[in-house]
Amino acid sequence: MRKEVLELNVSLLSSVSVVGKKESEGPLGSLFDLRDEDDRFGGKTWEEGESEMQRLAFNTLLAKSGCEDRDIDALFAGDLQNQCVGSAYGLLNFDLPYFGLYGACSTCTEGLILASMALVGGCELCGVVTSSHNCVAERQYRSPIEYGSQRAPTAQWTVTGAGAFLLGKEEGKVRLVRGCPGRVIEMGICDLSNMGAAMAPAALDTLLRFFKATGKRPEDYDRIVTGDLGFEGGAILQDLMRADGVPLGRRYSDCGQLIYDRVLQDVHAGGSGCGCSAVVLSAYYLPKLQSGELRRILFLSTGAMMSPDSIKQGKAIPAIAHLVELEAPNL
Repeated sequence: MRKEVLELNVSLLSSVSVVGKKESEGPLGSLFDLRDEDDRFGGKTWEEGESEMQRLAFNTLLAKSGCEDRDIDALFAGDLQNQCVGSAYGLLNFDLPYFGLYGACSTCTEGLILASMALVGGCELCGVVTSSHNCVAERQYRSPIEYGSQRAPTAQWTVTGAGAFLLGKEEGKVRLVRGCPGRVIEMGICDLSNMGAAMAPAALDTLLRFFKATGKRPEDYDRIVTGDLGFEGGAILQDLMRADGVPLGRRYSDCGQLIYDRVLQDVHAGGSGCGCSAVVLSAYYLPKLQSGELRRILFLSTGAMMSPDSIKQGKAIPAIAHLVELEAPNL
């Protein structure tokens, strides 16, 4: 019988968040480790800027943790660009085994689960890096920002940001206790401007499977956090959970709802992108767990698994949601 929930019990030892200008001007702006004023990070193109974000995030993680690249047994990284070239170029000069990932906006938690599995399998230290860039994503999936196309009310703003995490077996600041890998769910949503609606059923599926397998309930957690359903998808998820008799209530929050001021920054349905859940987890939730303000949370990154070609061909959008259970130290 398939094991729905993985017992992992590894530590999140350190993390770093790097963001662009819009993110630094949002409600969490003062919490991020590094920020850039023109979103290029010294690169000539948006794509070079995203790669530099990844390099900065991982390099800063090494410095912050006192490690060198040769100390890391494996690095798991991904982004939204075709073939994950943002990660490949950004991490090119580090001397360590590299696994390129594509989980769309779920990549952060996918990486955390895979890195934890590698640690259980014998590694000592593993890294996870993920990023997204607003201008890169718009050019690849929709229209270049220079085109000035009108955005739908349900559209989300792709976060320009990169998060990096160091995981190990030793006791650390936060414990990653369990992981619940997501299943690909497709509910017939074809609207590229409403990814929240496409991803909410995947989050529902993962949460229900986790609760059934563990016997836990939402009230056992201080927060249940989704990666980037935004306001549209977040409302849909809460309705779906309520209909299934498992209401999330006020303990529910979403990274895409937290990272921007919805009104002042004109982001419509909130934030999205691989960098969204990564930088909010690093800058906002991990410090709350480290301080004991939060004791136990469920953290899900959700991803819409479309490609530029699948969109042109009118395919419905498959989605996925990976989950990790995080605990404060000495719980």
